[in-house]
Amino acid sequence: MIQRIIEVLLSFPRLPILLALSTIIPAKWPSTWVYLGIIAVLSLIGWAGLARVIRGQVISARNIDYVQAARAIGASDLRVILRHIMPNLSSFLIVTATLALPGYILGESALSFLGLGIKEPMTSWGLLLKDAQNFETLNLYPWLLLPGLMIVISVLAFNFMGDALRDAADTQSR
Repeated sequence: MIQRIIEVLLSFPRLPILLALSTIIPAKWPSTWVYLGIIAVLSLIGWAGLARVIRGQVISARNIDYVQAARAIGASDLRVILRHIMPNLSSFLIVTATLALPGYILGESALSFLGLGIKEPMTSWGLLLKDAQNFETLNLYPWLLLPGLMIVISVLAFNFMGDALRDAADTQSR
């Protein structure tokens, strides 16, 4: 039943949901609430894909020899999960968490760039990039592209950090 709920959540496209959210959120709301609403909707939609992959990995880890041996000697389900299955999932969870952050950065920046996210007086990289849409302005003020460079650097930093943490937590190469 949970898997069917996950499949229903995965069937909704993200962009129309975010566009609908931007029309539902009142213009009087402070930017902090708008930001929290965006993150809440991205999280509500985003967990389904992770849950599907985790379920598949748990099912495959359940068939590993030492997991079956632990169950055969009478280890409790909680012990099997915590001692044998979770270490196999740790590297995947770490990488997924570090890759989710750049997704949220890009999602919020894109919505703010389109004028659907954070509004002034608060600022975000997408809102700052909005000023760089005009070529004449960009020709006079080339530093307006710096927020785009910061987005690229932060996304790459989280990706590299995720790769390093995955390599450090990889239990299968030891």
